[in-house]
Amino acid sequence: MKPKKLFLPGKLPELRVSKELKYLWAPWRMGYIRTPKNEFGPCLFCDKAKIGDDDENLVVHRGEHSYVLLNLYPYNNGHLMISSYDHEENFDALTSETQVEMMNLSSEAMSVLREDLNADGFNFGANFGEVAGAGIKEHIHLHIVPRWIGDTNFMPVMGHTKVMMDGLKETRKQLSAAFGKNGQ
Repeated sequence: MKPKKLFLPGKLPELRVSKELKYLWAPWRMGYIRTPKNEFGPCLFCDKAKIGDDDENLVVHRGEHSYVLLNLYPYNNGHLMISSYDHEENFDALTSETQVEMMNLSSEAMSVLREDLNADGFNFGANFGEVAGAGIKEHIHLHIVPRWIGDTNFMPVMGHTKVMMDGLKETRKQLSAAFGKNGQ
């Protein structure tokens, strides 16, 4: 049996730490990673929570305690985030009304994405804290990433290119109208 060669992670894509470890490459996310975290002011979610230009801020729907917005650096078309209006980093520090509304908006968002974008499934979750992968740890938010059968193909793997089917503004307009149809 040949000994396994171990390489440092993050080097060349063809160099693996082991045969068992698989890599998920998302090079289009570098735009977000390289964005200075204070570019949008003290808090991106607090800035977008302010009533104003929802179209410009990619806000899809507003509730009483939280709101739905499109991710500026999406993993897929229709990648939504649910954020509280309150600047809080811990979910358990939110009021129960805010927690319940965020979960209800998440459910509604999945229904809208299923009906209007024909999503086959979802990645749903949150990264609570920097150690858990939160890019903006100071303000709690949930992610809903719609998925379709066959949505991962050769383009990101071979061409380091993510094909986005629609623009953010067009998707925002479509989803905002869909939330309105559902009586929210």
